[in-house]
Amino acid sequence: MPGGRLTQTERQQIALGLADGLAYAEIARRLDRPTSTVTREVMRNGGPNAYRADLAHRATEHRAHRRRRATPSQGGQAPAQAHGRDEEAVREYEETFTTVLMASGMPKMTARVWACLTLTDSGSLTASELARRLGVSPASVSKAIAFLEGQDMIRRERDEGRRERYVVDNDVWYQSMMASARSTAHLVETARQGVGVLGPRTPAAVRLENIARFLDFVSESIARAAEQAREILNSAPAAPPDVVGPSAPDAAEEPGPDGPEGIGPPATA
Repeated sequence: MPGGRLTQTERQQIALGLADGLAYAEIARRLDRPTSTVTREVMRNGGPNAYRADLAHRATEHRAHRRRRATPSQGGQAPAQAHGRDEEAVREYEETFTTVLMASGMPKMTARVWACLTLTDSGSLTASELARRLGVSPASVSKAIAFLEGQDMIRRERDEGRRERYVVDNDVWYQSMMASARSTAHLVETARQGVGVLGPRTPAAVRLENIARFLDFVSESIARAAEQAREILNSAPAAPPDVVGPSAPDAAEEPGPDGPEGIGPPATA
């Protein structure tokens, strides 16, 4: 399987595949590339409906040039990454993570900001730090922050220097799921108001009532599952990934409470 960056010819083949309605996996198979490579390439260059090979190629060259200019010279070596991480691997993973968020419906800049925050060990950055890391304007960061706050995916706090910082909490998905449940519950209430306006048992009212019943069930299920997951995960803290206890090999051989595979409650990351 070839490595390295996509060539202009490969990008033209991607564009042709999209025009033919091929799935990312099929395009990747024809290029002998990972599906994630094709997905990331398309999503960060306009999406399946706006992807153009020539523009994507120029944009990639521009990003590479900007990175070379932004990386300070240290005797020909890149600055050391925390915990001995590989700088290029971290950058590639951040792009992959951002692409997955975009594919789930998150706007591009919002996805970039949230990925940047999430992959920072502190989980906390100022607006100027985000703008500098992403190479974008403070205004772009501000819009993304507003969206993320509205989804309860980040919060603001003041540090000792009175600077405003944006923080991703460890229970971010709990907060986000509960916000989603509240939003869905509001939609349920609105749909049921429409039943009264349109008249019970009319076709439109029946449709709204079906929507309300379905979403009411979904909303309650989301809230209940989020509460249960939070309780389980918080009660079973995981050991650090690089620390293995002396009894770990023996424990893996014994049947667990849920069967011979030893599958118990999930642990926190």
